[in-house]
Amino acid sequence: MSEELVLASESRIRADLLTQAGVKLCIKVVRVDEAMVKDSLVSEKIDPRDIADALADLKAQRVSCKTPGAFVLGCDQVLEFAGLLLAKPTSPDELKSQLTVLRGQTHQLHSAAVIYQSGQPIWRFVGTAKLKMRFFSNAYLDKYITNNWSTVRHCVGGYALEAEGVRFFSKIDGDYFTVLGLPLLEVLAFLAERGVIQK
Repeated sequence: MSEELVLASESRIRADLLTQAGVKLCIKVVRVDEAMVKDSLVSEKIDPRDIADALADLKAQRVSCKTPGAFVLGCDQVLEFAGLLLAKPTSPDELKSQLTVLRGQTHQLHSAAVIYQSGQPIWRFVGTAKLKMRFFSNAYLDKYITNNWSTVRHCVGGYALEAEGVRFFSKIDGDYFTVLGLPLLEVLAFLAERGVIQK
């Protein structure tokens, strides 16, 4: 009971969600060339949902090999729009371009979670949410980027739904935690079943 979970992710929001839910954790991260892996999977025409799963799996597997016996949680999230994957924006101009393309449209977020123990996968789940953006003005978009670039540059899609980014949306179908990048309810259910947290 109350074993420590190893989170194979640098994401502050994922760590905060788990900690606020009463999960004891430590963070261990190994470097993975996500862009190279993602590009390879895209070239093989792998489904976006499976790409999220593969990236989460890779992170968990790498950390698990260095922490035998521990429960290691790897996570990843991809944004799918019109059959394409949009990466994290690398500049304010790229962010503006992405959000302009998504304006008035519906896109999907696939959030994968994979748990390893002793170098072997023991659980996995991919949650999907559909998000519809409203027709926001160019003036608001410019203001948003000026005010938020430093905090959203590491976010898939270039928005943080838990902050001002929520103003871009007119409808969301799916789990809130999945949108934030972690299918939290499913992870907690597994951890309780395995005795990592109390039932």
